[in-house]
Parts: sequence; structure tokens; C-alpha cells
Amino acid sequence: MQESIFDILRTRIYEITEGPFAKDAWGAYFREVTSYIADTLRVYELTENGRLHDLELSRKKELHDRLYRYMTSDYEHSYLNPDVAAADFGTGLGRVLSAIYAEITSLTAYAYEAMQDAMELRLELFMELYGVYEECVQEGTYPDATGVTGILSDYAYDYSQNMADLSTHSLYTVHNGVAGRIIEAADLTDTAYLYEYGEYISDNELKMAGYMSGLSYEEIDRIASVFTDGYIRGFEVTGKDIGIKNLVEIRYFIGFERVVRRAVELFKEAGLDSSLRRTEPSFVSGRKLNKTGYRSTIPNRQFEADHENDRLLYFDRRFMEHRLMCYNNALNEHRTGTAGFGGPAVIESFGEKAENLISKGTACTPDDAYNKLVSEYTVKSTDMLNEYVKGEERSFTIIAFPVPAIGKDFAAIFDETVRLNTLDYKLYQDIQQIMIDTLDKVEYVRVLGRGGNQTDLTVRLWQLKDPDKETKFENCVADVNIPVGEVFTSPVLEGTEGILHVGYVYLNEMPFKELKLLLHDGMITEYSCENFESAKDNRTYIKKYLLFSHDTLPIGEFAIGTNTAAYMMTKRYSLESVMPILIAEKTGPHFAMGDTCYSHEEDIMTYNPDGKAIVARENSVSAGRKTDPLKAYYGCHTDITIPYDELGRLYGVTREGREIDIIRDGRFVLAGCEELNKELDNE
Repeated sequence: MQESIFDILRTRIYEITEGPFAKDAWGAYFREVTSYIADTLRVYELTENGRLHDLELSRKKELHDRLYRYMTSDYEHSYLNPDVAAADFGTGLGRVLSAIYAEITSLTAYAYEAMQDAMELRLELFMELYGVYEECVQEGTYPDATGVTGILSDYAYDYSQNMADLSTHSLYTVHNGVAGRIIEAADLTDTAYLYEYGEYISDNELKMAGYMSGLSYEEIDRIASVFTDGYIRGFEVTGKDIGIKNLVEIRYFIGFERVVRRAVELFKEAGLDSSLRRTEPSFVSGRKLNKTGYRSTIPNRQFEADHENDRLLYFDRRFMEHRLMCYNNALNEHRTGTAGFGGPAVIESFGEKAENLISKGTACTPDDAYNKLVSEYTVKSTDMLNEYVKGEERSFTIIAFPVPAIGKDFAAIFDETVRLNTLDYKLYQDIQQIMIDTLDKVEYVRVLGRGGNQTDLTVRLWQLKDPDKETKFENCVADVNIPVGEVFTSPVLEGTEGILHVGYVYLNEMPFKELKLLLHDGMITEYSCENFESAKDNRTYIKKYLLFSHDTLPIGEFAIGTNTAAYMMTKRYSLESVMPILIAEKTGPHFAMGDTCYSHEEDIMTYNPDGKAIVARENSVSAGRKTDPLKAYYGCHTDITIPYDELGRLYGVTREGREIDIIRDGRFVLAGCEELNKELDNE
């Protein structure tokens, strides 16, 4: 029987691992990379033959630890670290060698999935590099940065269709691979199942799964029901027909399997199958620090940051256009699945501590040309997706829970979060409607900080043509965005002016100290923070993790959070540094920098529960989408919240100049909203 390409590659790599290796940097590099690859091949052989499941827990953990050692405990000495590679090979060559190795680490996920085709692509990438190295050595030279970059570039281009097909298939297919088997049939009382995912497993996942196994069926059902009901209600309140949908994607933190299993059952009862997509393991396919799909604790955030811009090495216009073509082909191939796709149902996690990440000169650093290309790709790919998964037909829901990494009060915080997620929907809806009715009568809102908070901001609001049928703010309760509650709008940029300041905030999984943004006509003109001693380093940090390398961003949303219970939980347990935006945005007024809440769906009419049409769905930037969509969107939306204790006054001003207070000295003072102060009075 003729050997397959995969078998030939596997045999050759096993041979290379036996050495000998040159006694130089190249030898050390290939020794490390082949050692890792050989470990993934051994896992693949176990999964392919169905033997992984039957291994003892200690053996499963040993395999797991070996695969992640270079990314975790050995990172400071590994060629995955671009600093190490640059020290031995020079910055240019070291950068691309480290990038190739980082791409090869996606083998871990594919080995546990027994996905031979996906593994074969990465093995070919390695063997292409090794073959060029051998040829150069025979000629008395070594590979250079240009040649090695060409290897990575050819790999990314030649296999774009394969990668687009795989990513698309994983999203629009029922269940999917390892996760589907675990959710459907694993013994969730035995945490050994966690080591069958092929994701990083820490004490966080082990303790989370252990905690969940101790909850009663009734408690699990309550959590899952809030989650699934919110998703279904999201269709109802927006007037969308869930009956034409048959698939929902469930995203979750590993350890929540009991809740996910029950959610799958509840969705099935509602006529929806579930897709369980792994967070993207390949940097070429779009792996980022911010994860989507099911995920676990990030093994090394610095590793993710060091490589999240590796595509800079080959991402030119030719590649971008080719990638778009491949994506369109993949969507068209799965058009039946995309037509039935209703959108994601997301269980977010919070409690993992984040630290400042180092921006390394040895890693790829985006320039303006690259940023513009990426923005163009994001806009075009989003528009392409909207042709297959129509915005007027889809919805979503997001809910968040703490994980054990949050500390000794985990159990109490978890219980309190369940309470937050099940607050009285109708109570908040009615209170928020009072607030909206008032805001519909004002021209603009003033927001003033107190104490050390220097916020002094004027937010210009839309004008209503028919107040009896139109409204400016959306009444957001517990449907797509759990927990309750907030009212939000897309403000008018022109006339929105001032300074936004917050003492400490956690944005895009990164901490910001003394963050200040200066706005003119709704656009950021100046920015600063105090994370680092150098003002230049602080600006670089903000531009990377808040502006996403754009020179400026518009204010895309103004909202008033009404969940005082969430605010008090945050204060009680000192959760400011770990609270997710999903909950933090409900704990005070907040301002989103970037695209509006209705990005790419501005032309879809949305209504509040009172039947009024929400007309504030765009601004002067997004209004350009029909003539120049590449300038209308930024591909980001980051909420920045001012907590109640930093808020001096929030009031509206009518056309006649009359001031109407909503919040004063951190308390709601608008008549009919006093109920919100009960939680605050327990401070």
C-alpha cells in the first residue's frame, strides 16, 4: 500500500528528531521545533486510534504539559519568543523563524482533533524550511530572512482556501469534533475529560469543572435557561423570526460543560442545533489575543501578543484579495449552513488577572500601510459575511460568570453573579423607559466627574422628527446583553466635546491607569495614561490596545448603565481590575470608542418594547458607508465606563436651556428611578 504524504512527512520528522543536530543556533532551533512536532504526532496517533480517552489522568496531563512547555515555563528560553530568536539569528531572520514556529504550534489543536489534513499543511511548512536549510548548508551558506519569509508567505497564500474552508466549516456545522463529543457524552464528574480538548488546562479549568459538578441539576438548569431564554428573547424584541433559523454557536469557557450540555438540550427544544467552535489555533487564520469560540485560560499572554501581528510578514494587497476570494468561496460552499445560522450565544468568563504586556522590537509592529489593509479586509469580509448571514435575520446573547482565578471569594461572587443575571427584567425595563422618555426631550447631555475624576463631556443627541413614533435610546434589558440594564444611543459627533477620564479601567483584557481621552466633534484628538513612566510608551500602549493602531476613533455609543447591584458587587469584592465590559458597562455611564452599536446594521429598523423606532443608529462617519465603506468603519468598539462613585453629575439640556438631572453625586435623582438607589444605599 502506497504511503500517504502525511505518513511520509511523519516518518521524516521522526528521523530528524534522532539527530545529529548542528552545534549552532540552527541546530538548537530544529531540535526544539522537531521535539514539539514529534509530541503532537504522538498525541495524534493516540486520538486517531481512540486510545487517548482510556489513558490514566497522569499520562494525559504529561502529554499536555509537554506540548505547552515551550509556550509557558520555557518561554524565556524558547524560539517561540522573538527575543530569543533575534538574539541568535538577528532581528529580521529571528522574527520570521519565530513566526513559523508559532504557526506550527497550531498542531496541538489539530492533533487532539485527529485532523490529518490540517496537520499535514503545518508539517509541510516545517519540511519546506528544513529542506531549504539543508540545501544551503550543502552550499556552505545559511537561509536568509528574505528566503525564509518567502516560505511563510507561500504557505499562507497557497493554503488560504484550505484554512478558510476549515474555519467556515467549524462554525456552520452541528457540534464539531472534540467539544461535541465531550458535551454530548463525557463523564463530567471526572475532570480527566478536560485533557482531551487539546487546549491549555490550568487549575482554573480544573477548579471550575469541579465547582460545576457540585451544583444541583436545578442550579445548572437555572443558569442555562437564563442564557438560552436571553438568546430567544433577543429575536422576539427585535422582531426577527427565529423560526427560520436552525443553528446557534455556543462559545464558552472550558469547565462550564454542565451548563453547555443543558443549553444544547434547551436550544434543541427550541428547534436549534448547536455549533461548538474551537478558538482559532492558527495565526495565519486569524488567531488573536481576544479569543472567540470555546476557550480556556491563555497559557502565556505575552506569547499571544508577540505573534498577533505576524501576518505583517506577508499581508499585502495581493494576499488580502486572495484571502477575500477564498473566504467568499468558503461561505458559498456552506451557504445552507449560513442561511440557518442565528448567531452566537456566548458565555464569557472573568477573574483572570492581566498584566501589562511588553511591546517588543523583535516582534512584528504594524505600520500605517498594514493597518489600512487590515481595516479594508475587515470591512470587506464583514460585508461579505452579511450577504450570507443577514443582519436583519440574526441575533446573539452574551452572559458572563467568574472563574476560580478570581480568588478566595469565587463561590460567593459566582452566586452573586447568578443573582445579577436573573434580576427583574420588567422592573428595569419600566425604569429605563422613564429615563428614555426624558432623554428624548433633550438636545444634549453633560457628564461631569467628581473627586479626582476630570471628566467634563458634552454629548450631542439626535433630533427626533416624530417623537410619538421615534426614540433616541435603546431600552436594553436581559436579552442579547445579560445582565440588565442600560439605555444607549449613537450620539451625534458634531458638538460632542470635552475630556473623558477614568482612574482605572480594564479594556480589551488590558489594564489602563488614569486614562484620559480628549474629544473634538466626537473624535479622539489626544490621549494619555499612566501605565508606564514614559509618555511615549503610554501613547503606544493606548494606540495598540484601545485605538487598535488607528490615529483616531469616533465615539460610537453613549449609554447610562443602571445596574447598581453589579456596581455594588464590584465594589464589595474589589473586582474593578477583572470585571468584564459586559457587566462593567452596566455600572455607570459609558462611552464606546469606535464603531456604533449598530455597525453594518444601520439600515435595519429596530424598535423598543414601547413600539417606538430607534432612529439614532449611525453618525456622520458611518453614514459614509454607501459611498466609501472603508472610511465608515474601524472594526472596533470599546466601552469605557465611569463608575457611580466618580460621577458628579449627569444631566440633559433641552432646546430651551432647561437642565434635567438624571444622576447627581452618584445617585439617580430622576423621578421614577429611585428604586435603583436601593443597592447603592447599602454601600
